[in-house]
Amino acid sequence: MRFELAKLLSQWRIRIVLIACWVAPGLFVAVVSQQSSLPTDTVFGRWMHATGWAGPLVVLSFCCTWALPLLTALVAGDVFAAEDRLGTWRHLLVSVRSARRIFVTKAVASMSVILAMVLGLAVSAIAGGLLAVGNHPLVGLDGHQIGSGDAARLVGAAWLYVTVAALAFAAVGLLGSVAFGRSPMGLLLPAVLAICLQLLQMLPLPVALRMALPSQPFLAWRGLFTAPVQTAPMVVGLLVSLAWTVAATVVAYLLFRRRDFTDLAYDGAGRRALVAGVVPLVALTAVAAAAVAAGFGGGGSGISKHAVEETVGTAYGHLYRLQSRELHRPDVPEAQLRSAATCTKGGSSDAAGPGNDWRCVVTWRLPGVTSTGSAIYQLDVQADGKFVADGDGPAPVNGYFQVQTPAGDSPNPLWQIDGLVDLLHSPKG
Repeated sequence: MRFELAKLLSQWRIRIVLIACWVAPGLFVAVVSQQSSLPTDTVFGRWMHATGWAGPLVVLSFCCTWALPLLTALVAGDVFAAEDRLGTWRHLLVSVRSARRIFVTKAVASMSVILAMVLGLAVSAIAGGLLAVGNHPLVGLDGHQIGSGDAARLVGAAWLYVTVAALAFAAVGLLGSVAFGRSPMGLLLPAVLAICLQLLQMLPLPVALRMALPSQPFLAWRGLFTAPVQTAPMVVGLLVSLAWTVAATVVAYLLFRRRDFTDLAYDGAGRRALVAGVVPLVALTAVAAAAVAAGFGGGGSGISKHAVEETVGTAYGHLYRLQSRELHRPDVPEAQLRSAATCTKGGSSDAAGPGNDWRCVVTWRLPGVTSTGSAIYQLDVQADGKFVADGDGPAPVNGYFQVQTPAGDSPNPLWQIDGLVDLLHSPKG
C-alpha cells in the first residue's frame, strides 16, 4: 500500500491536482462572494453574499458536473495502465506473487488519493466561504431558513453523499484501466461516461430510468436542503451508485485475473472487455429502472401540476416571511398565511413535464385583511426537477430584485425563487 501510494504521489500531475484541490476552491469562493455579479444560474449561487455555506454548495455543484469524473479518470483510470506503458507487470508479479493483492492494493490506493482530493475540495470551499462571508443561516431550496449549525451539518452530509456516489465513477475508471491497457480510452472512460450521462439527464426521461443512472446522486444531494428532506431520490441514487461500484470492480478484477501478463504487446482485452464490462452495467441499469418503476411508478417525468404547485406555494410562504423580516413587518405564521399556487403550462391547465412555459399565480392571506394577495411567476422547470421562478409582478412584491428596508436596499427574496420538485413524491398506494 505504501509502495502504490508513493508511485501515485510521485507523479507531478497528481501532486499539482492535489494541491489545486486544497487551494483553488477556497480562493474561488472568497473572490466570487465579494463580487457584485453572482453565479445565479447555479444552485445556491444567489445566496453567496448572504452566507458562507452557499459557496461550498456552488463548488459541489460544479464538481458533480466536471471535477469528480475528471479526478476519478486521472487517478483510477491510470493506475493499471501505467504498468502497461512502463512494461513493469512481470517485475511486480515476481515481487508480490499475488494478482489479487496487487489489484486490491491498487484499487485502495487510488480510492485513497481520490478521497484526499475530494476532502481538499470540501475543506477549502468551506473555509473560503466562512472566512469571506461568515457563518450565517442558509436559505434552502424550498425557501425555509436553515440555521448555521444545521447548515454545517447538511453541507458536510452533501459532500459525504457525493463522495460515496463518486466511487461508481472510480470503479469504472479501474475497469477502463484494466480493460484497455495502455490505450488512452481507459483513462477517458469515466469522463466520457459522465458526459453521456449529463446529456441523458437533460432529456425528458421517464423518472424510473432517470433514477437508475449512476449520475443521479450528483443531483439528488440537493434534496437535503428541502423540508422535509427528499429522501427517496437520495436513497435510490445511493443504492444504484453502490451497485455500480461493486459490479464494475468485480468485472475489472475478473478481467485482471484472466489477462496474459507475459504478452509485452498486450493492448487491452478488446471485444471481450466490451461484452464483459458493458453488458453487466447495462443490465444493472435496466433492473434498477424496473425496481423504481415497480415501487414508485416510472411512466412519466415526475413533474406534475400538483407537485409544482405544492413546491411553489410552500417556497413562497417561507420567503414571504423572510421578506417581512427584512422590511420589519409583523411576522405571519404560514398556517395563517395559507400561500398556494395555481399553475399552467403553455396556457393549458393540464400541465406536466419540464419546460420554460410554466406560469404560476400565488395567492396568500393576511390576518385582518379581507382581500387576497396575489403574485405572478414565470417558471423554467428543468428535467431533473430544479426550477427557477422569475417574479412578474406586482412590483412591490416580486417585480424588482431589491426592496427598500430601513437599513437600505436589500436583495428581494421573492424576486427569483429556486426550487426543487421531488420526482418521487407520489409512491404507489
